[in-house]
Amino acid sequence: MRAKNDEGVMTNEPWASPPVLRVVNGSNVKEASAVARAPEARAVEVAANVDAAEVALAHAKTVGERLRAGLSSVIFGQESVITGVVVALLAGGHVLLEGAPGLGKTQIVRTLSKLVGGSFSRIQFTPDLMPSDIVGTSLVVTTANGGKDLAYRPGPIFANLVLADEINRATPKTQSALLEAMAERTVSVEGQPRDLPAPFFVLATENPIEMEGVFPLPEAQLDRFLMKLIVTMPDLETLTRIGARAEEPLPPSAVTFPDELLVVQAAVRRLPSAPHVERYAAKLVLATHAEKGVRYGAGPRAAQALMSCARARAVLDGRAAVAADDVKAVAGDVLRHRLGLRFEAEAQGLDADKIVLQAIAHTKVE
Repeated sequence: MRAKNDEGVMTNEPWASPPVLRVVNGSNVKEASAVARAPEARAVEVAANVDAAEVALAHAKTVGERLRAGLSSVIFGQESVITGVVVALLAGGHVLLEGAPGLGKTQIVRTLSKLVGGSFSRIQFTPDLMPSDIVGTSLVVTTANGGKDLAYRPGPIFANLVLADEINRATPKTQSALLEAMAERTVSVEGQPRDLPAPFFVLATENPIEMEGVFPLPEAQLDRFLMKLIVTMPDLETLTRIGARAEEPLPPSAVTFPDELLVVQAAVRRLPSAPHVERYAAKLVLATHAEKGVRYGAGPRAAQALMSCARARAVLDGRAAVAADDVKAVAGDVLRHRLGLRFEAEAQGLDADKIVLQAIAHTKVE
């Protein structure tokens, strides 16, 4: 096909000069303008999304700092435990607190309930506690016309924050009543599932297994706890401050509320992470199976827990991405209750924390 170039000379080159857009009517002008503005509009949208994400992360960090400061004003000498509780709350998981009686485990939960607001329930686990005492049951009631009917009476599990006090003093049958609630945020009563309020957060306390009158928690239930935190004996200075306190501290005022907490948890879940960090968390979980003296290692839920807690820790530190150091920092609290040790390991003085430290030392970041 022959065509004229810009000088009007015929040439064998097809389309020797670029075609010129001829505007026939006003609609073509609008289309051309829209195409020209499309990249600019996308850039503005991306910038707006980035700004919104930064604002959400800054807000989440502020809420976390308020919770941590509120707990520290009442609880002395347990900074690592307080940080772990706040991390788990921001990550949307449950916490198991282990320690001897009198170290402030229940006080931590009661203080957190005041700071968070929302509904709060305390369940004192005893050997005679039944599952219906937790999830609720149906009672016979008198109707308006004088007849009889069954009405469901919700149990104390229907609360935003639930304190399961001395959970390992109840029988395994009663302990299992928490399985569905912790994993699926629902309970089934008489074959009918019932949704629990959101957010739903279980903080359970337990006495060390060496003490009398306790039942070990089954592995399936232990795996439902995002973290297991060890409450230790305070040092001399902290113990002096506690002893000098003449009366119980006043309960703190709420620093957040349930709906705000849901927004904060959503912001934490959206925090990005690099592929090498996610791979490191998976390798760390697999490394727990390869350590000597381990009867069984952590499972896939542990990898999810590592990343969830690492995101929350990064937010508390004011960072917009997860680092491998965040995974290492939460590994002990996330993995210690998910490992089963052989008798040989216990005979050699090894415990779950030492096994986790060995796994961290043997796992390299790519």
